[in-house]
Amino acid sequence: MIGLLVTGHGRFGSGMVSAMEVIAGPAKWVEFVDFEADDSVGRLEEKLSQALASLLDACDCVLVLADLIGGSPFKSAVRIGVPTGKVEVVAGCNLGMLVEMETARKFNDDVVGLAEQAAETGRSAIGHFKLRKKK
Repeated sequence: MIGLLVTGHGRFGSGMVSAMEVIAGPAKWVEFVDFEADDSVGRLEEKLSQALASLLDACDCVLVLADLIGGSPFKSAVRIGVPTGKVEVVAGCNLGMLVEMETARKFNDDVVGLAEQAAETGRSAIGHFKLRKKK
């Protein structure tokens, strides 16, 4: 099984997991790490390390979904997780991506392929409504 970790600035991780569970129901082997305003990067890395260790105790590998590429949650997840060889990190998490990954990870044991699917799903989940006038 592939574990899922959602992280980001403020309460991004907890908020996204909460929203996902409203849509998809309670999730197993899903963690979140929030990077609160009063957290140092060191504290963030402690929380990420604990969450990854917990998931890797139960799962073969972990997909981390972060809010922003280049942000502290993304960079810290890369620094801590990627060297294990069992963690893939994707930035730009949106709710469409998260909901699909919650479902897809149950039928997929290839974390690299799942990370690629997450990036594509995230891109395709973005849209712009345009009102068209009747002719």
